[in-house]
Amino acid sequence: MEIKKEIKMDTIARICSEKLFAVLRAQEPQKTEAIIDSLSEGGINIIEIVIETPEMVKILGKIAKKENRPMIMAGGIITQRQAQIAIGSGADVIVSPVFQMNLVRLCKSQQIPLIMTATTPNEAYSAWKARTQLIKISPANPMGGPEYIEDILRPMKFINIIAAGSIKIEDITSYLYAGAKAVGIGRALYKDADLNEITKRARIAREKVTQYK
Repeated sequence: MEIKKEIKMDTIARICSEKLFAVLRAQEPQKTEAIIDSLSEGGINIIEIVIETPEMVKILGKIAKKENRPMIMAGGIITQRQAQIAIGSGADVIVSPVFQMNLVRLCKSQQIPLIMTATTPNEAYSAWKARTQLIKISPANPMGGPEYIEDILRPMKFINIIAAGSIKIEDITSYLYAGAKAVGIGRALYKDADLNEITKRARIAREKVTQYK
């Protein structure tokens, strides 16, 4: 049991160390695997795959079996059944867009990290009270951007926040300086881009992280 707990801590520590993750949705499932490879080539080592369709579950499972694969965060998880399928497919982390105590209990029993999403300070505090180690603030940009992250953390510096939701690549550093432990980038990495352009954007995003000191 202690070994599993240590692995869990390593997973959380890696997210905080990388400071960057990509968020992929099922707009074009047939291209998702190639997009993930291009993102990895550009230096993004953590991918959140939003589980919206059976096709995305299959992609998650396929990526999980690869050698030297990125860390996989299974996003969009609301029910225990969804979480069990994602865990069985090889997800390293479960990400829920809602606060769900059933997911807290399941992930604790499976010794797999759970990231819950919050929008308001009250939701973030409730997630922290449930011993969530990382709390995703989303949609961060529409809610006020880096300043909103600062506002949440000002009275609650004990909360570990990651930010996502319509964030632009050029704003990554601002979110990190605002106090976010990591930043999730979605369509800005791959919208209207071929695979070479996706790799280029990933490298630019990675460079933004290296600028943070």
